[in-house]
Amino acid sequence: MKRKPIAVVIVSNGPGELSTWVLPVILNLKKIFDKSPKATQLELCLKLVLVPCPNAAGNEHEVAKKWGLFTTITKANNFWRLLIKPSSFASWPKQGVVVFLGGDQFWSVLLSKRLRYKSITYAEWQSRWPQWNNVIAAMNHNVKKNLSRQNKQKCIVIGDLIADSSKTKNIHKSLQDQDWIAIMPGSKKAKLSIGIPYFLEVVDLVSQIKKDIHVMLPLAPTARLEDFSYFLSNKNPVAKYYSAKIKRITPVKDSYFDYLIETKENSKIFVFTKQPNYSLLSACKLAITTVGANTAELAAINLPMLVVLPTQHLNAMNAWDGIFGILGKIPVVNRLFTFIIKKWYLNNKKYFAWPNIKAGKLIVPERVGNFMTKNIAKEIIYLLNNENHLEEQKLNLRKQRGSKGAVQKLSKIIINCL
Repeated sequence: MKRKPIAVVIVSNGPGELSTWVLPVILNLKKIFDKSPKATQLELCLKLVLVPCPNAAGNEHEVAKKWGLFTTITKANNFWRLLIKPSSFASWPKQGVVVFLGGDQFWSVLLSKRLRYKSITYAEWQSRWPQWNNVIAAMNHNVKKNLSRQNKQKCIVIGDLIADSSKTKNIHKSLQDQDWIAIMPGSKKAKLSIGIPYFLEVVDLVSQIKKDIHVMLPLAPTARLEDFSYFLSNKNPVAKYYSAKIKRITPVKDSYFDYLIETKENSKIFVFTKQPNYSLLSACKLAITTVGANTAELAAINLPMLVVLPTQHLNAMNAWDGIFGILGKIPVVNRLFTFIIKKWYLNNKKYFAWPNIKAGKLIVPERVGNFMTKNIAKEIIYLLNNENHLEEQKLNLRKQRGSKGAVQKLSKIIINCL
């Protein structure tokens, strides 16, 4: 008997959301649906629609394609054409639901209206278009509290999706006996162009002072190993300000790690590519990270962090992707953008790291500004030598973490909507 097709359309944007929200939900949804009696009558069609977002790396579709879970994946630059003529991209079952898991909530409700599907929004901080949603799946009670009485009825508090995705196995014993730190310089071109030369020089400085330190690097799904050589070359205008250079990159066999990066100063950085891999990260005492979804992932596994956003190279916007990169090549526009970001955005944004935003106070250190690598290196050494500071961070991170079970609850909401 031919099964009736039903669609689950996931709307998302950047690499962080794909790995920590989309993948766990889709895997759990399939698991529940396949065991359901309805699976003999209904065919679940999973579709991913990537939406325009300045925080995207541009190759999210390639990452999602490797999973082999979606019948169709629509790239972000095709979103508007999808809205105009959905049939030119895929066949759409009569019955379906659109689920917001990253990006701008408006794109999700707009697509649901166009496809005439039900709409579910996972609201981490705020539900922006509650009147157009069938269900609002809230991370915490604060989201529900800010809704009108009418919209509260359609809101279900499910908890923190990242808290579920951070479930770890036992930390590898062989790593526990060593002092490990993690560096996370970013996932897209704009961040990597600054983060790679900056963070690698920090590693060189730390390694010179603390000889027994071990460094790991989780390679973001949208980044490539070649990026490290490229962004340390003269093709990157920022590289000339830093001394870090790569001596070699070699594959690693019979190890938890996939590659080894060796710098000219003989620092060693062990790279792993499987994402997420929280059991490896959990072996670290400290992570040095740029801003982004990774601060939420680190918070979910209670890993102390030092959040670094050097602002001394903001005028290197001609190295950015998209419209900012095009406009950044115009000197006058470049100076204007730099002025606006430094004088308005950075001064008016109170917190940058996810746990600080959620707590409404500083619980992990943020170094946003003209911070030199030697100062960051000194702070890393200080934190590693002061267990009390790291334990206090862990305690505060544990308090801020959302409740678990969100992935299971959201999966059931999606199935009920169908």
